[in-house]
Amino acid sequence: MNQLATHEEQYHAFHNAKKEQKLRNREAAQAIGITEGQAIANAVGREAVRLKGPFHEIIAEVPKLGRVMALTRNEGTVHEKIGTYENVSFDHVGLVVGPDIDLRIFYSQWKHGYAVTEETEKGTQRSLQFYDATGTAVHKIHLKDFSNVDAWNNLVQKFRSEDQTPGEEVEAAKPAPAEKPDSEIDQEGFKAAWLAMKDTHDFFMLLRKFGVGRTQGLRLAPEGHAYKVDNNAVKQILEAAAADGTSIMCFVGNPGNIQIHTGPIKNVKELGPWINVLDETFNLHLRTDLIVESWVVKKPTEDGIVTSLEVFDKNGEIMAQFFGERKPGKPELEAWRNIVAQLSAVK
Repeated sequence: MNQLATHEEQYHAFHNAKKEQKLRNREAAQAIGITEGQAIANAVGREAVRLKGPFHEIIAEVPKLGRVMALTRNEGTVHEKIGTYENVSFDHVGLVVGPDIDLRIFYSQWKHGYAVTEETEKGTQRSLQFYDATGTAVHKIHLKDFSNVDAWNNLVQKFRSEDQTPGEEVEAAKPAPAEKPDSEIDQEGFKAAWLAMKDTHDFFMLLRKFGVGRTQGLRLAPEGHAYKVDNNAVKQILEAAAADGTSIMCFVGNPGNIQIHTGPIKNVKELGPWINVLDETFNLHLRTDLIVESWVVKKPTEDGIVTSLEVFDKNGEIMAQFFGERKPGKPELEAWRNIVAQLSAVK
């Protein structure tokens, strides 16, 4: 689409693409050559209200909305949880830590926010939507029939920006930094530091310290601490956990937010390229055709080895991580280890 098209033209093209091709917002925006954030910004003055920050102050008000649906996604995975935002805090990382909604928020990536009200076949749909500098969604909060609409109206009024002109300037996505060659990595130092980890959260800093990319780090892991498995592994572990009631943790994130499900799962369904969890308060949708690498990863902690399944797309971006449910001070679930043990290593 011509980049000089007006906001008005883009607005109508976007809605036509949604309607005629039955596309979701993200895909409809891509179909007409803009980002989802730009598409929503074009609706300012119609369905959308531009919100002013700081965005952590908005999230601090979200508990007043009652039970809502939290949505976090990346290119190939969508994670949806119904619950109440509880124990909201903000330091260098934002936290929401409740039994249902569990988030790690990186507000430095949050650049644009909107309150959106859409009339659909299912009735009025209200949401808060947050985007990064490139116009890519980092987090959304959808009201449900049981949410507090009065609190929503108050929140929108409180954080309504003075600027309600349609459209938004977005930045081009920066290319990922090139990986250092394996030969330039202190591989022995990296392996020793891996084996000395006390907490799974140390892993990110470990990669940064040695200048190692994520999948590169898995390739260079100490013997037996990371191995590739078939890309059918996600389907296999979800079906196994649903069958025997093993409680799992599922992490899905993007640069602005990580959303976590903890608990058992029940209803696992394959629909086209998607593997789905379709439970009452947790939905997961993962595009298995976008998985390029799947790894079993073993990280030392003070409570023993913690095992995860991690799946990556063609850009080496992590699509999702899966663990057995665990809390500090307790060893990993044996049932989870048994499930992962069924996955066969591949070259």
